[in-house]
Amino acid sequence: MSNKSIKNKDQKTEQRVVPQDKETRDQLVRWVRSYVQDKALCGPLSLEQLQAHGEAIIRENGIGRETLDFLVVLINNQLWLKTMAATPHEKRLLLLPNCLRDSEHCPAEFDDLGLACRACGRCVIGSIKEQAESLGMMVLVAEGSPIVMSLIQTGKIEAVIGVSCLDVLEKTFPYIEAGAIPGVAIPLLFDGCVDTRVDADWVLDVIYERSFDAHGRIDLQEVRDRVNQLFEPESLKTVLGLGDSFTETLALRSLGGEGKRWRPLLTVYTHKAVAQETDLELSGDLKKLAVAVECFHKASLVHDDIEDGDLLRYDKQTVHAEFGIPIALNLGDFLIGLGYRLLGELELPQDRKAEILKVVSEGHLELCLGQGLELEWMRRPGPLTMAEVLAIFQKKTATAFEVALKLGALSVEFNPELNGILEAYSDAIGIAYQIKDDINDFCTQADFYHGIVEQPSIFLAILWDRAGDEDKQLLQSLWGDTGRDDGKQEAIVGMGARLRARTIALQLLESYKQQAISAIELLDNMPLKSLLRRIVSKLFYEIDIMECCDDYKNGIDESHPTR
Repeated sequence: MSNKSIKNKDQKTEQRVVPQDKETRDQLVRWVRSYVQDKALCGPLSLEQLQAHGEAIIRENGIGRETLDFLVVLINNQLWLKTMAATPHEKRLLLLPNCLRDSEHCPAEFDDLGLACRACGRCVIGSIKEQAESLGMMVLVAEGSPIVMSLIQTGKIEAVIGVSCLDVLEKTFPYIEAGAIPGVAIPLLFDGCVDTRVDADWVLDVIYERSFDAHGRIDLQEVRDRVNQLFEPESLKTVLGLGDSFTETLALRSLGGEGKRWRPLLTVYTHKAVAQETDLELSGDLKKLAVAVECFHKASLVHDDIEDGDLLRYDKQTVHAEFGIPIALNLGDFLIGLGYRLLGELELPQDRKAEILKVVSEGHLELCLGQGLELEWMRRPGPLTMAEVLAIFQKKTATAFEVALKLGALSVEFNPELNGILEAYSDAIGIAYQIKDDINDFCTQADFYHGIVEQPSIFLAILWDRAGDEDKQLLQSLWGDTGRDDGKQEAIVGMGARLRARTIALQLLESYKQQAISAIELLDNMPLKSLLRRIVSKLFYEIDIMECCDDYKNGIDESHPTR
């Protein structure tokens, strides 16, 4: 493998780690393809994991370590190539760097989206752009434009082909892993940020790569659309077989009202991923499962609102505020009954049906135990340790994720190993989700007493575990008979800064996030692994938008806890 410097007209030197001859590049691709197949690797993988596999390929084939960064790109490409090839061209984005242009004679101008190429023929940008757009692809000539992430989040883009230098490509791996977005990268042959070069044939080969077997590709946005359609009034009425009585009408209103419907979405998508179904049709059983999950969820909200004394949900009156506690209690009980009736109607083998009922009933009991711990505390509120607060979080929040995911998997097969993975993942992500809420509540201080003092709080638990005698007296006084006291609030906030409570909470959040990611590393089902990884990203906004190759930011700003 040659490491000789190759000069262009501007006397730029090659990047040593990018082989200049196509024969060497092709050989490395073959080794990577064989390695990925032998190890049965499944994306998304973190940068650290990609580097570890790159090191293994270097050892196996006796090649120089200077190729590591290039191998990392090739491994990631191999993980996503089939999925990208199954993505329609109109849902792919080609991202080209503006440094490919002829810097001295380029007539193009820059706009909000990057370089507005005029196809003058002085560089390869115009030709590549024209061919990609003729296939229906979107093309941007801009490095790391924020619009890329916004397009991905809207569902308009489902795969990205990126051309850039290795430094910038390396910085995109956290985005690819966190978003579980199929990404194929083509490194520039020369660096220098001006008048760079790329293997144009390689770019065109990837652009034209097309597979119609879908390779297990499941469109998350389209699944979400199907789930939302399921909760329209007529669809719901058909699935539930309800009449027009007051209670039945109230149940339909509750189920079809506002909400993100994460739980039925997780159930449906998990079913599709485990069954390896790429069609979007929902069977009768799958509709019943999805609606049953939402029945249990809405019932818990109705009862929670009563127990917590909340008068608003989704900026509207809660059921008990509008109709009174007796009607609200009855509605919650009715929704629970509906959920179990739907499960009883499933046309599945009896052993799997029994397992589904077991998972739901155990989840129901666990949720009640968690709520019971909180209600018991509300009778005699006072300081809690971190362990006590985390135990409440695990029972109240993690259980909901676990039931939704397990039901989707069990509707296809009974797989104890998969059940274990989903349980570990749900425990970690449920706790992390609740910690994130507490961080937001404490740092915004929108309603210090209702948001922090009147319910179990990880922040106050951190302070209690770290406080000295004087600080403990102040914390205990929060639940005294003196009522709300702005002076105490200010003192607690000051104590939080002094004892670094937010930093510790962020570290705790990061720890549980990593536990969730680690739990799914052994999954060999790419659609399911991608979904679970994207949930982590979606819930915790963990990656800053990269504005350009020099602006990739990380670290924690103490004044902005969610950054």
